[in-house]
Amino acid sequence: MFEPKPLHFVTLLGSLRHKSYNAAIARALPSLAPEGVTITALGSVGTFPLYDEDVQAAGFPAEVTAMGEAIRLADGVIIVTPEYNYSVPGGIKNALDWLSRLPNQPFSGKPVAIQTASAGMLGGARAQYHLRQILVYLDAAVLNKPEVMIGHVAAKVHSETLELTDADTRHFLEKQVSAFAHFAQRYRVSG
Repeated sequence: MFEPKPLHFVTLLGSLRHKSYNAAIARALPSLAPEGVTITALGSVGTFPLYDEDVQAAGFPAEVTAMGEAIRLADGVIIVTPEYNYSVPGGIKNALDWLSRLPNQPFSGKPVAIQTASAGMLGGARAQYHLRQILVYLDAAVLNKPEVMIGHVAAKVHSETLELTDADTRHFLEKQVSAFAHFAQRYRVSG
């Protein structure tokens, strides 16, 4: 008989902005997780230097190896990111470029869920699809449904406290995190 085991997920944030709506989404996730699931944040992608093969040849930066190890140890990664110019922000692309070059590739076979949020109506849909293409190369196991694309996010986050206040959005995120937990459990059993 299948018995669920506790799961630990990490969040990878694609925004560097101090008052980021996407950071508000990521901060809300631990309180929306089902029983037996913990969620913690990875470090900032803003601490990574720009990817340069010459720098890599001299040795991976400590922040890159630390994040790679945290991803390897996690049962899954939830990527929360805005959309910039119809694609992913440069900071998260740079971090994924660094992480993709680590030995014992941390995303290979790793369950990943994606959440995007933007001020516009589409909620970061184009960024999400570009991110999915990148994750194919990294051989990640991406949760397909439910997709989370939060449009008009500014109306769903309190402007002063930066807390996700919209009940419908919180409920939808809760459903995705629950689905992701089931996905990661199945992947753990079959992987």
